[in-house]
Amino acid sequence: MKMDSDLLHSPAVGLAEEEEADMNDWKLPLAFMKKRHSEKIEGSKALAQSWRMKDRMKTVSVALVLCLNVGVDPPDVVKTSPCARLECWIDPLSMSPQKALETIGANLQKQYENWQPRARYKQSLDPTVDEVKKLCTSLRRNAKEERVLFHYNGHGVPRPTVNGEIWVFNKNYTQYIPLSIYDLQTWMGSPSIFVYDCSNAGIIVKSFKQFALQREQELEVAAINPSHPLAQMPLPPSMKNCIQLAACEASELLPMNPDLPADLFTSCLTTPIKIALRWFCMQKSAKLVPGVTLDLIEKIPGRLNDRRTPLGELNWIFTAITDTIAWNVLPRDLFQKLFRQDLLVASLFRNFLLAERIMRSYNCTPVSSPRLPPTYMHAMWQAWDLAVDICLSQLPTIIEEGTAFRHSPFFAEQLTAFQVWLTMGVENRNPPEQLPIVLQVLLSQVHRLRALDLLGRFLDLGPWAVSLALSVGIFPYVLKLLQSSARELRPLLVFIWAKILAVDSSCQADLVKDNGHKYFLSVLADSYMPAEHRTMAVFILAVIVNSYNTGQEACLQGNLIANCLEQLSDPHPLLRQWVAICLGRIWQNFDPARWCGVRDSAHEKLYTLLSDPIPEVRCAAVFALGTFVGNSAERTDHSTTIDHNVAMMLAQLINDGSPVVRKELVVALSHLVVQYESNFCTVALQFIEEEKNYTVPSPANTAEPGNLTPVRDSPAIPRLRSVNSYTNIRAATTARNLNKSLQNLNLNEEGGPAAFSPGNLSTSSSASSTLGSPDNDEYILSFETIDKMRRVSSYSSLNSLIGVSFNSVYTQIWRVLLHLAADPFPEVSDLAMKVLNSIAYKATMNARPQRILDSGSLTQSAPASPTSKGMHIHQAGGSPPMPSTSSSSLTNEVPKPPAREQPATRPPYTPTLGGQAPHSHQFPRTRKMFDKGPEQAAEDGDEPGGHRNYISAALQTGLCDWSAKYFAQPVMKIPEEHDLESQVRMERQWRFLRNTRVRRQSRGITQRGVSRLDDQIFINRNPGVPSVVKFHPFNTCIAVADKDSICFWDWEKGERLDYFYNGNPRYTRITAMEYLNGHDCSLLLTATDDGALRIWKNFADQKNPEMVTAWQGLSDMLPTTRGLARRVSIYLDRSKQGGAGMVVDWEQETGLLMTSGDVRVIRIWDTDREMKVQDIPTGADSCVTSLSCDSQRSLIVAGLGDGSVRVFDRRMGPNECRVMTYREHGAWVVKAHLQKETDGHIISVSVNGDVRFFEPRTPDSINVLQTVKGLTALDIHPQANLFACGSMNQFIAVYNANGDVISNIKYYDGFMGQRIGAISCLAFHPYWPHLAVGSNDYYMSIYSAEKRLR
Repeated sequence: MKMDSDLLHSPAVGLAEEEEADMNDWKLPLAFMKKRHSEKIEGSKALAQSWRMKDRMKTVSVALVLCLNVGVDPPDVVKTSPCARLECWIDPLSMSPQKALETIGANLQKQYENWQPRARYKQSLDPTVDEVKKLCTSLRRNAKEERVLFHYNGHGVPRPTVNGEIWVFNKNYTQYIPLSIYDLQTWMGSPSIFVYDCSNAGIIVKSFKQFALQREQELEVAAINPSHPLAQMPLPPSMKNCIQLAACEASELLPMNPDLPADLFTSCLTTPIKIALRWFCMQKSAKLVPGVTLDLIEKIPGRLNDRRTPLGELNWIFTAITDTIAWNVLPRDLFQKLFRQDLLVASLFRNFLLAERIMRSYNCTPVSSPRLPPTYMHAMWQAWDLAVDICLSQLPTIIEEGTAFRHSPFFAEQLTAFQVWLTMGVENRNPPEQLPIVLQVLLSQVHRLRALDLLGRFLDLGPWAVSLALSVGIFPYVLKLLQSSARELRPLLVFIWAKILAVDSSCQADLVKDNGHKYFLSVLADSYMPAEHRTMAVFILAVIVNSYNTGQEACLQGNLIANCLEQLSDPHPLLRQWVAICLGRIWQNFDPARWCGVRDSAHEKLYTLLSDPIPEVRCAAVFALGTFVGNSAERTDHSTTIDHNVAMMLAQLINDGSPVVRKELVVALSHLVVQYESNFCTVALQFIEEEKNYTVPSPANTAEPGNLTPVRDSPAIPRLRSVNSYTNIRAATTARNLNKSLQNLNLNEEGGPAAFSPGNLSTSSSASSTLGSPDNDEYILSFETIDKMRRVSSYSSLNSLIGVSFNSVYTQIWRVLLHLAADPFPEVSDLAMKVLNSIAYKATMNARPQRILDSGSLTQSAPASPTSKGMHIHQAGGSPPMPSTSSSSLTNEVPKPPAREQPATRPPYTPTLGGQAPHSHQFPRTRKMFDKGPEQAAEDGDEPGGHRNYISAALQTGLCDWSAKYFAQPVMKIPEEHDLESQVRMERQWRFLRNTRVRRQSRGITQRGVSRLDDQIFINRNPGVPSVVKFHPFNTCIAVADKDSICFWDWEKGERLDYFYNGNPRYTRITAMEYLNGHDCSLLLTATDDGALRIWKNFADQKNPEMVTAWQGLSDMLPTTRGLARRVSIYLDRSKQGGAGMVVDWEQETGLLMTSGDVRVIRIWDTDREMKVQDIPTGADSCVTSLSCDSQRSLIVAGLGDGSVRVFDRRMGPNECRVMTYREHGAWVVKAHLQKETDGHIISVSVNGDVRFFEPRTPDSINVLQTVKGLTALDIHPQANLFACGSMNQFIAVYNANGDVISNIKYYDGFMGQRIGAISCLAFHPYWPHLAVGSNDYYMSIYSAEKRLR
């Protein structure tokens, strides 16, 4: 950042550099901001599936009842003259009445057969009541549960009556006889559809509803009163499933216009195109189409069902338009019921929309039940008029001159309208009107490609779009298209199916039934297909085989495993991920696939993915290997060997940087544990015994004399869980009001370590239970025990294991699980605790009944207060535990083992509030169990399977479902951060402008030179003793860490913003902090001296802090300084203790994190890949105390406890990367700093106060300054060439680059003149001339340059 001083005064340069800095912010990569960090790893909530027809129906029988009585007009209607005469396009007066009646009946049947050719048709011409009854009852009998249609033409009888009757005839046609709708309902039953073509037809609809209600009430009465006559009768059908279509309202007469047919309503319903064209010609606007007459219309060439002909095309357009109007106007469920359930009903209702349009023009309002919203004014009718116009205008030339028919542009235009809707996208508007038309077009080869493309783009808008498309009825169409062999459709179909299956995976069955899976198998095997399409194909196959046995079999036969294995090394990461998931799913609980995998050495091929640079891919590989070993078929030696092999490969991921991978690892190992339960029980018992007999050397006890030895951490206090990611941290650890009351406590001078830190909250059980961690009381193995076992197992020799060789696979895996149970990421440790406790529970339950009975002396285990839970075990005898207790082993109702008298050898045990006795107090310590060793397996097999299923069912990470969400979310949309108008982008811009301002203003100050630095701008008492402080580079926030918590202060306003618990175990402390992405969305990294790294977000604002990720940055940390008393300055004793904890340095430009400390290496983590990329051996025998790196030069400078300063070039191999060692300091290096410029120097300072400047290319220092002896803390200002030292003499000296003291700070300004305690930490702001100082008496203050400068 710094430039030569003479250039700095040129304003032009200054400006140019500002612009530059701004650009740099945009270029900097962001760490830990991927989806896996920002979302919870779980699938999307399943949408309720309403699109599948729960009950597809057919209309199987049709009753055509015609009451025409040709030649005799009914008395109650005076007809005009001339009058509408045509019935079914026949003039009844043109032939003898009987002949006319029969012809009309036959014609009506033909018209209906166009829509439903397979139904049984029965005509009833001018019938009597009995004939109607016989007809209806026989049709219902044959139809059973299916639908029956009743068509009534009442043009030759009086109008329906208000009492709910229609008219028929007596035998010799001398009288009109009423027929009650109530009776008709009874004969017709349900489901039925009624069509009434007569005047005042609306009356029938009303009566029908009243009778239906009356039936319901009678039924209710009969249900209450058994003596009611109806109670003994078979239940009459409900009329809810009945549909009615009536020609007009209750008070309207049918139109009598002689140009129209008399049965206009029937014509609209059964011959819509014919009547629509006639009606079009009768309108005034038809004069605009010259030469078109009613006669010409009769001659339109073509067939209705041939879309290539004019008539067929018109029919197709008509279907598309009416379907579209209905879909846009009707409520979804009504649309499904009327337009998708039954072909005939759908056709009648589409035609009913036309009837409404035509008949309303003659003051007649058709009625339906269920009622539809009015549609006659819908805009799509204009598109229909245009299509008719275009078609009819060609007619004269086609018929007279035989010219070719030009197809209608209707579909192309509608697709364009749909495309416009897609491009003008806003999320929250109405769905596109043209969706049903896109569906129609899928049938046409001309438009199919374009329609599929647009459909894919629509489905990409998200799950709501997929649900809409499914509800329109796209499913059968895209299923049928899978039979097409056209290559150009492949990418589109694969995309569409991926979208559908991501939202509704139940389609797996339909695909397998129709052999659709073969289509995707061929896409996957086609190496010419782009990787993204193969990814979608393998995703679809992964859904097909997911927990679906038929799918697994079908895909196994389709050679899926070999296909997948070939693609494991594809460069496309998403493809590798899904190939692994697909493999994991095909052999999940499906043994043939597993053996097929074994033959192809699938597990060995998957091993390469365990070190993949993408965490999700590693995760998928772990998942696949986990289900590979998790098969519960018969075990052979061969399969056991393979399982062991896989287990040991998986164990290597124990320190993977990504918690997602480690969670998957626990689940994979849990499958193994379930398979080899008895072996693990043996190991568990052995570890439990070991833990009892061995006391871990507490780090504090080995401390040198002269130290304050603290009270030994007793394992009795339950571990306060770190804020589980996504649980409410504030409620748990630091309810704000609690803090306020506790602050008063803290003001007393000797408010020793017990005053207040969230760590001490751990003693209250309420705190630990609110943290969402399983309550320790419920676990057989508490965290403490597990942690101790983990440490024991590394100290002691476990060769006393009975029957299990020391390094058996089971012992190793048990160790891995112990390690994972202490994972810094709560979700990982919770899962591992579940697995360990499940086995510990089984082991102790299996062992205990024998123990008690065999030992013969129950006194030995005398329970202090036999609870019912304890007693239950005594009665259990030798039988295995009941399935009920066994299956609860992973839940929290673990039966308590009997309490036990304390062995005298232990220190007196005082449980703290809500505490939990260490495991050893709870188990009778008599003879060892399992003398037979692992052959126990045979008896173990008889145990009820409840528990086994429980552990595998309980343990899942939502990884696969979460990965599937990718396909449900928009893929083509520009991500928000790249959208220049988006909120995210605006906020980012604002932050970058703020950064530029801070850089510019602070540079102005530091260039003028800082002559004093003692103006106190902030002082406050921190809740814990500050051990590390870190300024946020750009906002006014400072993070102050004590042993296990972090406090955030706003140093400008002087107020506390946040305080939360970091979640590290009690014997560890925070030794370093870094802000990641400080220029943008800041995260805070904390490092503790057990080698764990945790990363937090949402701190210091109004949200709850959340752990983004956590991992073991360094394993095998040497536990030297753990358990130090708080009051003793950490730094003072470092020289004696030889423990630097963990030190880190962060490189934002490369996303690399350097870590070291009480280890012999510098470990470099790549945060993008979340994996270790390099271990650089330090070549020294002492710890690393300070790290500083420079990405431009790939250099790392380390200061060490032995006084040496070592320079490493990370581009070189591990043996030659140490390029320089300076040994001029005689003692512990407090700080080594590498300046970031291209020729920046190394500045290092030791405890003795000698400051040395090195030029990396020369072997000796180029300058030495002497400051105070006994340094405890030091920091160097990266911009202003200042450094500050805090010393044992309780003052702070600030020096400039020449070694002149510019300020000595000895007292708190104005705070009762109180002396400052020993300095525990200090830090400069990266830009402003601010110095933060933390001291051992809890105070935290910030000093700055004098006011006039600022």
